[in-house]
Amino acid sequence: MEGITDYIFRNIHHKYFPGADKYYTPFFSPTNDGRFPPRNMRDFDRESNQNVPVVPQLLTKHGADFLWAARILSDLGYEEVNLNLGCPSGTVTAKGKGSGLLSDLKGLKCLLDEIFTAPPSKISVKTRLGRNTPEEFPRLLEIFNQYPISELTVHCRVGADFYRKPARPEAFALPLEESRAPVCYNGDLMTREQILEFQNQYLAASAAMLGRGAVADPALIRRLKGGSSADRETLQKYNEELFDRYSSAFGSPKSALGRMKEIWFYQICLFTGAERYEKRLKKTTSPEEYRDLTARIFGELPLRPEGALPIW
Repeated sequence: MEGITDYIFRNIHHKYFPGADKYYTPFFSPTNDGRFPPRNMRDFDRESNQNVPVVPQLLTKHGADFLWAARILSDLGYEEVNLNLGCPSGTVTAKGKGSGLLSDLKGLKCLLDEIFTAPPSKISVKTRLGRNTPEEFPRLLEIFNQYPISELTVHCRVGADFYRKPARPEAFALPLEESRAPVCYNGDLMTREQILEFQNQYLAASAAMLGRGAVADPALIRRLKGGSSADRETLQKYNEELFDRYSSAFGSPKSALGRMKEIWFYQICLFTGAERYEKRLKKTTSPEEYRDLTARIFGELPLRPEGALPIW
């Protein structure tokens, strides 16, 4: 998730709640200058991702830019690089990138032709069902089937949906049946019950990609693998270490507040009766008030035994 799942989040989540098979980085958009800015390099540096299973994600419409970045990532030891064809952001799609490339079939083929000519590592692809309508997807799948994609992740919305409209899980039947690559599902899987229902319905899926649900309930993946829910003490230590590490990385606790409030936007649904703290937490600009409010949440409110409620 852009703005959340950076190397600090990944390392601390993996420390307290291990179990994820892969973490995908927020996407990086390579340009023709052939270099990673220091801020992005910190996210990809192997020292920042020790013992954490990470897949770098690139967003571009130019094969040459993808390849130089993929080669550097391969030299760093990454065995897989993901091509993002799903981002619906207007600033991205206006440049013909992300889901904006899904309506330019000629451009899409040129990109895939170039990056699969001599790929330095496995290349997986994340896509949506189309730019504007799901009826675009059969033709897109025909194109994807022409390349040795290591895994095709299908976010079952179109680009024009952004995240406002519900996912269309029924559309997953087509790639599951006809894709030459293993197929991973993405879209609105937010609770353990939803994921188990999905698994029972789509037994042939290679994987499921989780986003908001795993941020809201950090123990979600562990629970799916038969482990326990998050206990209060571990959850509090996890949050305190996130805040401390972001405070150090961003230069001050006040600078870290924005990132922590993003995480709490989802995570607060783990607690019963959190409404009375939610607005204050959202509005606070004081690290001291933030610590006081979160201490009250952990000290006073019961955790939901079933995990976070899917209210986003």
